[in-house]
Amino acid sequence: MRDQIKAVIYDCDGVMFDSFEANFAFYSEILQQFGKPPLDRNDLETMTVLHTYCSRDVLDHLFRGDDARVPQALQYAASINYMKLLPLMRMEEGLRETLEALKGSVELAICTNRASSMEALLGIFGLDGYFSCVMTAARVTNPKPHPEPLFKVLEHYALEPAEALFVGDSDLDRRAADSAGVPFVAYRGAIPALARIDRHLDLLPLLGR
Repeated sequence: MRDQIKAVIYDCDGVMFDSFEANFAFYSEILQQFGKPPLDRNDLETMTVLHTYCSRDVLDHLFRGDDARVPQALQYAASINYMKLLPLMRMEEGLRETLEALKGSVELAICTNRASSMEALLGIFGLDGYFSCVMTAARVTNPKPHPEPLFKVLEHYALEPAEALFVGDSDLDRRAADSAGVPFVAYRGAIPALARIDRHLDLLPLLGR
């Protein structure tokens, strides 16, 4: 695998950043705007959905039984200045050091269900110089767990699935990777994977760095 991998693809939320509180605040504001009950931190299903799925799917889940308002909610979501939520986000320890070690030896890409905030996020945290392909939910017809985002990354680099590695933290990421035929590395979560890492720097020995 060390000689075979030509690109490392990262999920964003839960892998590059601890963004739980930012996502919680984002969707809480939407629910408040539309007079919906507040989020329950003890609702594990909903907490997983809002942290891993694209906005459309999250709002479909939160507005169950009130589907007619989802387009309005999406429009309101697009108007929220996500920059005000950035202080709630934390870059994962060792990420920058790992990217620095990999830069120049493999292609670095992002495959995320975020839509419009990814570029701003990279700029604020000074990570925009590392990634040559940033695939967001806004750039595909079918976001994860569909394999389309990963296929687009592979197409961008003209790579075969076995020549890339996808680092994710959720079963949604695993399903996308499996469907695309891309080897999957689980970041912390107890998910079936080629390998599991607890720190970003743990990725380097897997790639012979």
